Amino acid sequence: MNTFADLMNLLLCFFVMLFAMSEVDAEKFQEIAISMSNSFGIFDAGGRAFGEGPLISSGMSQLSNLDQYTTSMGKRAESKKENDGEYDPTTKENIGDDTDKEGGIDEAYEVIKKRMEEVSGEMYGTVEKLTEEYNLGEYVELSIDPDFRYVQISMKGSILFNSGKADILPDARPILSKIGDILSEFDGYIVEIIGHTDDRPMTSPTYKDNNWLSTARALNAAEFLMENNNLDPQNLKYSGRGEYEPIAPNTTEEGRARNRRIEIRIFNEYSGR
Repeated sequence: MNTFADLMNLLLCFFVMLFAMSEVDAEKFQEIAISMSNSFGIFDAGGRAFGEGPLISSGMSQLSNLDQYTTSMGKRAESKKENDGEYDPTTKENIGDDTDKEGGIDEAYEVIKKRMEEVSGEMYGTVEKLTEEYNLGEYVELSIDPDFRYVQISMKGSILFNSGKADILPDARPILSKIGDILSEFDGYIVEIIGHTDDRPMTSPTYKDNNWLSTARALNAAEFLMENNNLDPQNLKYSGRGEYEPIAPNTTEEGRARNRRIEIRIFNEYSGR
């Protein structure tokens, strides 16, 4: 009898979980799961998203938290249906009511987005203050990601490199070192360095095309920061985007100069990076 009762309870919980998850927007739920994992440590390491693999890789201990979270959202959505419109208990749907069915997931999503905006604003303020303190204003441009995932420091490529080259210029080393001091204030944060070029064909025998050149520049900048500012290699990423993400038209020399740049992105803890 005890075994049978346990089996019935498990089956009941299983079907309640399936019903609750039917009300969840998968994309928003994954973003929330990632942010909660990074910020509050609800899920075990390795389980930053739901789908094939991650749930299993994090161990079965996730299931109790997942069941409580999704069941709570399912109850809130059902309560909303009952209160906001004509309710059909046989189908558990409103008749003639186009009310948002996502309920709690939208609310949680907006809370996290608001928190990301606040954190990115605080990070920007810190970077701006240090940039002024180190007299870097004429060398860098600061910005915030529109989705509030990161704060970005942009440097003109002409400051760091000669044309068609990836070696950091001697005069640029003190500037890059000061930027490294700023990055050191964000210990534990993910930092990504991205190289960009204009659309002029590569003429250097060293690099096959602009993709190779931009990647080599990002790598050299990353290695410099690791060696001179002791940045953690595990938190440092680098990549090259060549000519494919211009910020100005490549039809003028001024536009091409703007496109030749290095971007350094500091991701906040809610970004899922």
